[in-house]
Amino acid sequence: MRVRSLSSQTQDELYAKAATEFGSPLARLVKAYESDPDLQRDLLQEIHLGLWKSFATFNGHCSLRTWVYRVAHNTAASHVLKRQRLRLDRMTTIDELGDMPEANNPAEIAESSDVLARLMALVYSLKAPDRQLVLLYLEGLDAQAIGEITGVSAAAVAMKIHRLKSHLANRFHARR
Repeated sequence: MRVRSLSSQTQDELYAKAATEFGSPLARLVKAYESDPDLQRDLLQEIHLGLWKSFATFNGHCSLRTWVYRVAHNTAASHVLKRQRLRLDRMTTIDELGDMPEANNPAEIAESSDVLARLMALVYSLKAPDRQLVLLYLEGLDAQAIGEITGVSAAAVAMKIHRLKSHLANRFHARR
């Protein structure tokens, strides 16, 4: 199937609308994927550039919201994979999360006393696909919308989110 190319004016207009409408959620998404403020700015720039470029082939087969989240999450996931190759710390899958030993580091516990900081620390420990599902869920998207963005069936998304919520809740309460 051939995707029609939009005029640059239409591309600019779509980008401006998306940037205005989804600026705050994109900023939250960036903070959830990247903890370093300098790298957050870089990632946000990458996402905005990716969005603008993507509107050249946007054909309206999905909502603007779905398109923006798909591009943003794909860009962020690529960013994480690039960074992960450079880092020595290990990310975990949802299956490994339940088997992780408790952190006994008093400094780490003191730093993560704030509820949001504790939750985000747990979310940061997830591998990119699981993190993506949790972040989209936290943004208020339902399983159907998350499935459209990620390419996973809504039923699989719902099951995975249920498991993720259960494991994150257990880990969250265990670290009190």
